[in-house]
Amino acid sequence: MRFNSCASRSIASVLALLLIVPSAASAQTQNRATRTAAAADAAAEVPWLYRGSDVPQDKEWKFGELPNGMRYVVRRNGVPPGQVSIRIRMDVGSLHERDAERGYAHLLEHMVFRQSKYLGQGQAIPTWQRLGATFGSDTNAETSPISTTYKLDLPNITATSLEESFKLLSGMMIAPVLSERNVRTEVPIVLAEKRERGGTGARVAEATQQTLFAGQRMAIRSVIGTDATLKAANQARVRAFHARWYRPERAVVIAVGDADPALMASLIEKYFADWPVTGPAEPAPDFGDPVAPAGADPANPVGETRVIVEPDLPRGVNYAVMRPWRPVKDTIVYNQGIMIDSLAQAIINRRLEARARGGGSFLFAQVNQEKLNRSTDATFVSITPLTEDWKQALTDVRAVIADAMAAAPTEEEIAREVAEFSVAFESGVEQRRLLAGSKLADDMVTALDINETIASPETVQMIFRQSVPLFTPQAILDHTRKLFTGTVIRSTLLTPKAGEADAAALKLVLAAPVAADGMARLDSKPISFADLPPLGDPGAIKTDVATGVLGIDQVEFANGVKALLWPSTDEPGRLTVKVRWGAGYRAFNPADAAYIALGDMALVGSGQGTLGQEQLDRISTGRKMGFDFEIKDSAFQFAADTRPADLTDQLYLFAARFAQPRWDAAPVLRAKAAARLQYESYAASPQGVWQRDGRSLQRGGDARFRVPTPAEVEAATPDGFRQVWQPMLEQGPIEIQLFGDFDRNEALAALQKTFGALPTRAPLPGNLQPPRFAQLPASATPVTLTHRGDPTQAAAFVTWPTGGGMAGITESRKLEILANLFQNRLMQAMREKLGAAYAPQVSNSWPEDLDSGGGLMALAQLQPKAVPVFFQTADEIAAQLIARPATADELERVTEPLRQQITRASTSSAFFMYQLEGATADPRKLGAIRSILPDYTRTTPAEMQALARKYLVKGKTWRVAIVPEARPATAGGRGTATEGR
Repeated sequence: MRFNSCASRSIASVLALLLIVPSAASAQTQNRATRTAAAADAAAEVPWLYRGSDVPQDKEWKFGELPNGMRYVVRRNGVPPGQVSIRIRMDVGSLHERDAERGYAHLLEHMVFRQSKYLGQGQAIPTWQRLGATFGSDTNAETSPISTTYKLDLPNITATSLEESFKLLSGMMIAPVLSERNVRTEVPIVLAEKRERGGTGARVAEATQQTLFAGQRMAIRSVIGTDATLKAANQARVRAFHARWYRPERAVVIAVGDADPALMASLIEKYFADWPVTGPAEPAPDFGDPVAPAGADPANPVGETRVIVEPDLPRGVNYAVMRPWRPVKDTIVYNQGIMIDSLAQAIINRRLEARARGGGSFLFAQVNQEKLNRSTDATFVSITPLTEDWKQALTDVRAVIADAMAAAPTEEEIAREVAEFSVAFESGVEQRRLLAGSKLADDMVTALDINETIASPETVQMIFRQSVPLFTPQAILDHTRKLFTGTVIRSTLLTPKAGEADAAALKLVLAAPVAADGMARLDSKPISFADLPPLGDPGAIKTDVATGVLGIDQVEFANGVKALLWPSTDEPGRLTVKVRWGAGYRAFNPADAAYIALGDMALVGSGQGTLGQEQLDRISTGRKMGFDFEIKDSAFQFAADTRPADLTDQLYLFAARFAQPRWDAAPVLRAKAAARLQYESYAASPQGVWQRDGRSLQRGGDARFRVPTPAEVEAATPDGFRQVWQPMLEQGPIEIQLFGDFDRNEALAALQKTFGALPTRAPLPGNLQPPRFAQLPASATPVTLTHRGDPTQAAAFVTWPTGGGMAGITESRKLEILANLFQNRLMQAMREKLGAAYAPQVSNSWPEDLDSGGGLMALAQLQPKAVPVFFQTADEIAAQLIARPATADELERVTEPLRQQITRASTSSAFFMYQLEGATADPRKLGAIRSILPDYTRTTPAEMQALARKYLVKGKTWRVAIVPEARPATAGGRGTATEGR
């Protein structure tokens, strides 16, 4: 959990908007055939992305255009070293499909990986793996309503591998093999993906999309398509779709990474310049505008409404103030308007959060303005009612918004949000060197999706600082009013109870006048850390020694607190703090299940000293601070990303939770409400059932890992919460990790005043649970669970138990290689051959702090009838790995991607920080760092066969099947809706 959550979301939103600055240029409107020579000369002076823009160019990007109309952009970036990230964005998505082609943009995304000019049948994935790219993370693609983007993060580049990659990608785009055989092979895989993504959530999303975008293409153009159109796909239709939209003038190639930009540009030109332009371009279809129904009140134009009934989901109200989407002029003035819009939303969201925290009628509410898929510029409002009284929740949220539209915010409120944005922009400048090439490439894709240009962090900060005088109360008020003024207002109500409401009732509440409610306006004056009491006398340093690993030192204070310090200038402005203590799940009793779950949500919010949750927000205003909390198997952990200037206060914030715990009831009561509302939704899908029951099953049914029932949550009290959690804060040694950009002497002084000043800790109780958890007994008959979701969905899990503990750490890493071998074979069998599962997975777990509990698990989402096939296939693959050694090529396709993953990850201190959690208690973790790379990458076919014989033993597995519950054929009330205009 993070404090300042609402403000953080607003900052993330404004950062996304401001690092990508709107442009009037659009790929859809360019017509290269009619461009005059004068225009071409002008274009040569201004990169194509910036035409019409007065925002300073980010000179690190190098732009180019080919005679056939294809555009490209390249940039040098060394994060991580040796990697180049390539993106090919095609300006075609589901909104470009004809009625009979629904799902074709996504189907074509699949088919270009199937076979192409330079890649044989099914060879794309193995080829990239041999080059070190992991399928799914390094090699992937995605289709949206407006674009299709192909992604490759190529590690360990050489001139040869870089050229080969551009060659292969050009063949995929220009000349995929769209044969009848390939269509018939790929359609079942897409249908499996559709099935896995379907069910309750998909029904709600589809009904919401149909309502909010009524009359527009977005309403009836889901990316995945329909069963009917996909099954009707054939060679001729798919080829026609490709010929119509896969044209060079609709393509942009992006390459960012550790290579000479001129080399990358030359390779793009070499392999894409011959992409032919065939016939005249077909214009993009009209995506449509939101239109109010006849007779709507211009002052409050409520239009389409819909009630969606899903018995297993909590109530939710969404409404949107819709405006037509239009390209905008790219000016600094326009971007200053975006900033004011973002400030206005941040103020409203903070007020809504205050109302929710104070025991309002809703658990959560938020506003968010977005320009979505070139179809609408809308302000969305989402609400989670606390009780069945959704009308009151909707009215109360509208009242807070009405107050924001009626009266300007205070100067203090504005200053608070300005300070939050300012620190985010400062951090962006400080950490610009750390931006990964893949992130920069993805940002460019986003810019193209929304017709925007790229601005450097320095430019964004400059525009922001110059704009601060414009952030007046009246400007915020004016922009707030515009945000909630539109062409039409549309809404959906999600309810678990049939007959609770209809579309007319929802429309009536939205149309009713509402009185402004200013009760949520907050005291926004900042709180100073200087005003807080000291935690005690600064503690003495008992020992300060080098660990001998990576320049990391271990410091122990007189009170027993230990710290691992690794100051580094390699990551400027980035500093991470972790505080680890206690015994985690081992410290609880089985009867504590409800309080474990509530603590995960409410421990931080319950406050400390004089600071409640609101005060914790205020004290961090304008600071880069955090307060994440996690319960691990054998420890508890606080964590935060901060910066050097805020380190002392971040440490105080953490240490005060131990020295001056506070036990406010409100966060506990809110967590109880959230747990009750969420519980039934777990039963709505196989994934939800596993999320609810899986961790407990993996540990032999241990109740501590169960999601508590609503009755158990209801019985929990704030007093009981304190009785369970106070001892957890008081017991067990504390370990601190400081990794990143900090001054060692200053950090030691800060630690002495904070954690060093704490009293000596009580030891862990003598009756602590041993460092192990039970496991399900082996059985060929699966444990069968049921879900109440889509009857076509099921899931299956099979686990071969392994082990745990640092003594076997090398073997655990070798098991990762075996898991990847198994994964490749399972993917080939279940997806490629049978089309029974879209993304079967194999994972390896080995708890380092426990002496048991590890496992190699294979899992898949499938149709119920395919569950036995999955278990049989998994058994067959296990038997094959035991009977015959893997081939050298199979091993290379696993070990090379693992080598590259570790090599890239090890360029960040966060990688080592994770590896060293708990090292002050178990020094073996320090020594184990040295063998990470060889353990994961050096092996032989014989070693893998021996490992398979040791662990993949027939009859040693435990299995789980999650299938639809049996329901009468006449059962109704699920997935129903009423709608009105």
